[in-house]
Amino acid sequence: MKFAIQYLNEMKEILEKIDKDSIEKMVELLAMVRQSNGRLFLLGVGGSAATASHAVNDFRKIAGFEVYSPVDNVSELTARTNDEGWESVFQAWLEGSRLNKYDALVIFSVGGGNVEKKVSVNIVNAIKYAKLVGAKVTGVVGRDGGYTATHADACVLIPTVNPDHITPHTESFHSVITHLLVSHPSLKAKPTKWESTK
Repeated sequence: MKFAIQYLNEMKEILEKIDKDSIEKMVELLAMVRQSNGRLFLLGVGGSAATASHAVNDFRKIAGFEVYSPVDNVSELTARTNDEGWESVFQAWLEGSRLNKYDALVIFSVGGGNVEKKVSVNIVNAIKYAKLVGAKVTGVVGRDGGYTATHADACVLIPTVNPDHITPHTESFHSVITHLLVSHPSLKAKPTKWESTK
C-alpha cells in the first residue's frame, strides 16, 4: 500500500508542476494546422508507439483531424527497417507521405531523441526533415525532452519528480495530455460516445 500511495502522490505532483502554458501553446498550434487543412503525423517508439496509434483514433474521431502514424503500418515499417535502417524509418515514411509546410508532427517520447546516446534517432531525423520542409513540430516528452524539446514549435515536458519513475510517468501522461487535447474546446469537434448517450 505504501508504494501505491507514493506513486499516486508522484502523479499528483506532476499534475501540479506541469507547465499549463505549454499545453495551451500546443493547442493553438494544432488548431492552426487543422484550420489550414494540414495533417498530423504521430510518432513514437515502444510504449509511445501504442500511444501514437491510440491518439490517431482520438484526433480523427473526436477532433476531426486528418492524422496518421507510421507505426500503424507494420508491413511498411518493418520493410523500411530491414531495407534502409531503423534510424531513417520515420523520415522515409514522411517523405512518402509528402509532408509539407501545412502539416505537423506530434512526438510521443520519454527522452525526445538523442543522437549522441543513439536513442530514438529515428525521431531526431523525422524532426530534422519536418523542419526542412517547413512542417510544425510538437511533442509530449519526459526527462529533459532531448532533441524534441529543443527543436519543437510547441512541447509539453512532463516534470521529473522521481528519477526511478521517469518512463512510467511520462508514458502515462502521454495519454493524459492526448485526451486533454482532443477534449479542449478549441480542438474538440464531435462528442464522445458515453457523454452523448442519455
